[in-house]
Amino acid sequence: MTAEAGQFELLIAMAERLIEALEADIAALKAGRPQDLRTLDPEIQRLSAVYGREAARLDPARAKAAPAELRKRLFSVTSRFKDALGLHTRLITRMRRASEGIVKAVAEEVERRRAPFTTYSAPTAKAYRPTKGAFVYNKVV
Repeated sequence: MTAEAGQFELLIAMAERLIEALEADIAALKAGRPQDLRTLDPEIQRLSAVYGREAARLDPARAKAAPAELRKRLFSVTSRFKDALGLHTRLITRMRRASEGIVKAVAEEVERRRAPFTTYSAPTAKAYRPTKGAFVYNKVV
């Protein structure tokens, strides 16, 4: 086995493991279980970094000299990897935007409730401010 073929095999194996992790993440996100994301695992993150380095080291001129069947397998797994990564990115973006929207809505409601209550009175009148806690008023003296 040549060095290029060995590098191709290594890239194919790493890409397949990363695809499995991405597909598991996609299933977890679709099931509403973001706590089950596999890509947060340090091992998968290291694998992703190694894959990036190995893919960057791949020399296109020498890659063309690799056997056609091996190149075809690499291109196939790379295409599957890009598709899975694209879907994963879209789902993560949707989840992030939804959670940011919820946080924003809660913050706006808290701010609205804390805002002073203004009346249609003269500008010199003090605006009513709700108390910060329970308040009981008893008129019996």
